Amino acid sequence: MAAWVDTLRTGAWLGRDRIRLWGAAMLAVAAAGIVFLLATADGSLDFRGRPLGTDFSNVYAAGTWVREGRPEAPFDPALQLQRERELFGAETPFYGWHYPPYFLFIARALAGLPYLAALLLWQVATLALYLAALRAILAATAPDLARDPLWVLIALAFPAVFVNLGHGHNGFLTAALLGGGLACLDRRPVIAGLLFSCLVYKPQFGLMLPLVLAASGRWRAFFAAAAGVLALTALTTLAFGTEVWRAFLASTEFTRSVVLEAGDTGWHKIQSLFAWTRMWGGAVPLAYAVQGAVTLAVAAALGWLWHRSAPFPRQASALAIGTLLATPYALDYDLMALAPAIAFLAAHGKVHGFAPFEKSVLAALWLVPLLARPLAESFALPLAVPLMIAAFAINAHAARAAP
Repeated sequence: MAAWVDTLRTGAWLGRDRIRLWGAAMLAVAAAGIVFLLATADGSLDFRGRPLGTDFSNVYAAGTWVREGRPEAPFDPALQLQRERELFGAETPFYGWHYPPYFLFIARALAGLPYLAALLLWQVATLALYLAALRAILAATAPDLARDPLWVLIALAFPAVFVNLGHGHNGFLTAALLGGGLACLDRRPVIAGLLFSCLVYKPQFGLMLPLVLAASGRWRAFFAAAAGVLALTALTTLAFGTEVWRAFLASTEFTRSVVLEAGDTGWHKIQSLFAWTRMWGGAVPLAYAVQGAVTLAVAAALGWLWHRSAPFPRQASALAIGTLLATPYALDYDLMALAPAIAFLAAHGKVHGFAPFEKSVLAALWLVPLLARPLAESFALPLAVPLMIAAFAINAHAARAAP
């Protein structure tokens, strides 16, 4: 038993050959799954009668409304469902549009293509951005790793990649904006701030950014991000009118009450303390209290970590993990945001050494998107949140001990 614990502590079990084998196996299985999905599809529908890329159907449907001059329509659940069934058939389930109006620019552009071409373009383009952001992280932190093709295999085989592909979702874009902004934060702070500002399309993932930028005195990035948000807001209002903001604000009641609090999405899909509390029978006020306490704790820890002279890769990885912990609404495809955290810590560890248990926890973080949903659905076991808390704590402790 002691030898087993020591192996986990040192991470000696996680050698290069094992990493390559796991990555290749995961990639092969996922590729087989994608081939099966495409081979059994009927046009734009999968074998279960759902649109290929499932959730991407709401982006495409929203874009068709915008192209018809009705940008407020996607925020009405009845109209959105009507359009999705017009496009994909009368049995199509509801895929809600819960994004701020900023994302309508992308939806409108994609809806100008046939559905499958739009889905392919969206996934390939954002996957390329994700890989570019990870390469930038490695190049800035451990250049030897950036030149090693093994990182590409591990990045592509990351299970969250296939969760994101299956849903046609935007996790690649979120990871690219967060990771890319962090990679160039010290060298090109204005560009970093502008990348961060684009996260306003999913504002729950930008909660911690103003805090850490202010705490570390990175004011150029802070004001660039603020200016970017103001500019995007002005452009969105000019393009779509003020009515779209009223429609969006009205739709947040549906998102809060039905999707989040009542769990219409499914507690097993949402990877947060809020969903964990609700899944185990906790009332809505208790779930908010638990989530609020954790969000405040994460904010305090990030403020402390970014204010002191801790190694930047540890600060950046803590921010990526803390971003997920701080929101009540993060789904399993949003675990793509763990990729920058893993990249920063792996690169830093390669150069400076790993903290006790860190390599093992990083391996678990890499694997958890594969298991998070099925374990929560079958056994009410929320695996992702405890692992993220453990990784956050180990990282913060190691940063505290750093000179």
